[in-house]
Amino acid sequence: MADKQISLPAKLINGGIAGLIGVTCVFPIDLAKTRLQNQQNGQRLYTSMSDCLVKTIRSEGYFGMYRGAAVNLTLVTPEKAIKLAANDFFRHHLSKDGKKLTLLREMLAGCGAGTCQVIVTTPMEMLKIQLQDAGRIAAQKKLMAAQAQLSPAPAPGASQPLESRTTAMQLTRELLRSKGIAGLYKGLGATLLRDVPFSIVYFPLFANLNKLGQKDPSVKAPFYVSFLSGCVAGSTAAVAVNPCDVIKTRLQSLQRGVNEDTYSGILDCIKKIWQKEGPTAFLKGAYCRALVIAPLFGIAQVVYFIGIAEFLLDMLPQHPRA
Repeated sequence: MADKQISLPAKLINGGIAGLIGVTCVFPIDLAKTRLQNQQNGQRLYTSMSDCLVKTIRSEGYFGMYRGAAVNLTLVTPEKAIKLAANDFFRHHLSKDGKKLTLLREMLAGCGAGTCQVIVTTPMEMLKIQLQDAGRIAAQKKLMAAQAQLSPAPAPGASQPLESRTTAMQLTRELLRSKGIAGLYKGLGATLLRDVPFSIVYFPLFANLNKLGQKDPSVKAPFYVSFLSGCVAGSTAAVAVNPCDVIKTRLQSLQRGVNEDTYSGILDCIKKIWQKEGPTAFLKGAYCRALVIAPLFGIAQVVYFIGIAEFLLDMLPQHPRA
């Protein structure tokens, strides 16, 4: 495929615009995914994605569905930019004389992209999860207090829920103060375990699906082909790595509900989930994640392949070199 070379600034801008548009559209579903994945068998507040969203609106208002969105909107630009640009970078350097990449080399390029993006993804997910799950923990404790006809005081040994107005900046300062930079990178191993296989599956699958819509190898596929290819490849990869996403979400959650397990690491998390909740627990939130990732990456690839950034950069005044 003889694509024209796109400058690095254009790649970064395209990835950033794509991420912003995608996150804005699907964030409430992502919040439902986090809450469904984090609830354990002891106290199940939500039975489905729709049940979670309805109860969230009732208890926290419409904007309760967007708790943690500011973190994503701030960091998704560098995250998506790094992911898409890194994949292009590795594909370019793994290709030989412009020849078609083998499947193995496409997977290696995806592996490199997934590894690079965790620099931003890990702290972004760490902060986002705390804000998204705070409402679930608070609602659980209020429900238990009402059932026991007691004042809403936390049970002994249970962690305190985040204050309703806690911000990402406050969380960041507290983590840096108490644990240093490592506090923001809790769950790094689990994030790699999710994002590297995701990219290994996603990028080769997208590239090959997108080629099916090309009438000529030298001409880009129509935008709707790129969109559908991104949706199919994204949802497929998302479901494939969902068990890793459940593990990452549990490990990165600092707050626990009443009688909920804590985990010392990836293997301990896998063992406890398997023993206490069964193998199906690793698929919690899978359809939510597919619904989030499908349009997110569909939109991302359309923006990226249309090349909005090239248009914006062409509008800037050109300064001739001395």
